[in-house]
Amino acid sequence: MAEQNNGENKVITIYDIAKEAGVSPATVSRVLTNNAKVRQEKRDKVLYLVRKYNFRPNALARSLSDTRSKVIGILVADIRNPYYAELFASCERAAHNAGYTVLLTNSSGDPQREGELIELLQEQRVDAFIQMGGSVDALFSEEQYEERLNRDMAHIPVVVTGKVEGMDCHMVRIDSAQAMKLLMEHLTGLGHKRIALIGGRMDVLGTHEKFLQYQQCLAEHRLVFDPTLVAEGGSYDMESGYELMNRMFDNGAEPTAVIAVNDFSAAGIVRSIVEHGKRIPEDISVVGYDNTYIARMMIPPLTSIDYNYEEYGNRLVQTAICAIEGKETDRLQTVTPRLVVRGSSGKAPE
Repeated sequence: MAEQNNGENKVITIYDIAKEAGVSPATVSRVLTNNAKVRQEKRDKVLYLVRKYNFRPNALARSLSDTRSKVIGILVADIRNPYYAELFASCERAAHNAGYTVLLTNSSGDPQREGELIELLQEQRVDAFIQMGGSVDALFSEEQYEERLNRDMAHIPVVVTGKVEGMDCHMVRIDSAQAMKLLMEHLTGLGHKRIALIGGRMDVLGTHEKFLQYQQCLAEHRLVFDPTLVAEGGSYDMESGYELMNRMFDNGAEPTAVIAVNDFSAAGIVRSIVEHGKRIPEDISVVGYDNTYIARMMIPPLTSIDYNYEEYGNRLVQTAICAIEGKETDRLQTVTPRLVVRGSSGKAPE
């Protein structure tokens, strides 16, 4: 794989150069052939090591290093959740339009399985890796996860929909604070003062950000924060929404509006409200996040935050491709939400 060694009878390969320089083998190849734009900082690191080891790649090494699979690996937390299904489908279309295929893996919310799938994608020699949900959604990244991702994806571009504190990856994230502000402005504009927030867990980054913005919006509208109107600690599915809303009724809380953490939980919340003899939106308005098919199918249809999935998926894929090709792209990008108003939200009761 090389014409020279490091003086200790160890053959130096293009992969050794890449590892020591902290870049991909493809980047080393592009520097050596001078056939693509590479950031000067990376170029200098590679050239320094080439001179240091008197590196002379042979033709086979050069061809192997620049071979791409044209495959992008995608790991989702739970493909049964329509949010992830919508986002994956848009990524698949964007990848196809760019001449790539995608390899879908699903962790089903299992951290151990997530780690196994990260290793699998690395073994499949994907050109880039996109993770939606799971460990990248944590408010604070687990050290074990950071170490595994750094080890298995050391030379593969990584794009996440959340964050990883211990890794230099690309992030394409929803503006959760703006999304909450849109919902709160909508509900306060309808005269609501007792607004509940239901679903999710505070150790999840997006949920935590929504809660902070919820508190801030209450203060801006001179509304008192009532902890009995916040129900979290559950999951992000219909069953959890149903149980948390039931608990709120049992505790005597009387919201005139409910913000559900997502469409899934909103479906359970609506069921609970109806079973308690309340009307939507005449007695209680319900709004949520994600604007999936569930929002359109509910009765009445759900007012929900939309993320423009086509643009969201395209941005994830294009960010991955830019990283693959060594092109400059922002490390952090935010997806701008918009509010879709439907029949589930109305004026506060007199």
